[in-house]
Amino acid sequence: MLCEVSAGVAVVTLAAPQRRNALTVEMATELEAVFDEIDARQDVGAVVLRGSGGSFCAGADLGVLSGAAQDPLDDDAQRHIDALYGSFLRVGRCRAASIAAVRGPAVGAGLNLVLATDLRIVARDARLISGFGRIGVHPGGGHFTLLSRAAGRDAAAGVGLFGQEIDGERAAALGLAWQAVDDTDVEATALRTAARLGADPALSRRMTASFRREAGPPATSWDVGLEVERGPQMWSFRRRASTPTT
Repeated sequence: MLCEVSAGVAVVTLAAPQRRNALTVEMATELEAVFDEIDARQDVGAVVLRGSGGSFCAGADLGVLSGAAQDPLDDDAQRHIDALYGSFLRVGRCRAASIAAVRGPAVGAGLNLVLATDLRIVARDARLISGFGRIGVHPGGGHFTLLSRAAGRDAAAGVGLFGQEIDGERAAALGLAWQAVDDTDVEATALRTAARLGADPALSRRMTASFRREAGPPATSWDVGLEVERGPQMWSFRRRASTPTT
């Protein structure tokens, strides 16, 4: 796992290209630790999550899956699955806004990581695959919830239930991604998108917290949204008034 911070943006890289960044227990634990460090910093307003070697993440490592298959109720198997689930949640609960920069395949647990972020920039030829049903395994990690909150019930049914593979163009059309671009432009586009929030980490973190409370799941009503935004907006007014203009 690699993490580099520049101009208020942390770039977190899944760095196991030899297995197309498939998640091991150790890697999931590292991912949580990296995001703990990011949250502890006050100079990070946005995070870009990417994979190395032209792939995002090929899913859970086969060792994790085979261990769970042998004895799903074994304590170690439970801990290993908990570690994977915990990594999804940790990404989704990062105090800074997050963007997934997706090249190549994002399968199963890898797709969950993609959907745990706030925004997705994908290669036109990226491959987004649920993958669970293909190997005779029920989806996990809140897979259906992540899909449906991103793009609605039909997209969740098509991708998660019926196992339809989609490329980046289709993902953007469905609303699973913000933008589909050429493979070579994915990371640069993600960094440009993150730059504005990276320039003002304090405001970014407050906006991100309000966004998640209001957008859900579950989404709040409009009147509740007004109250969620009131305090942070008053804070930003006061801060703006006390900041010298140049």
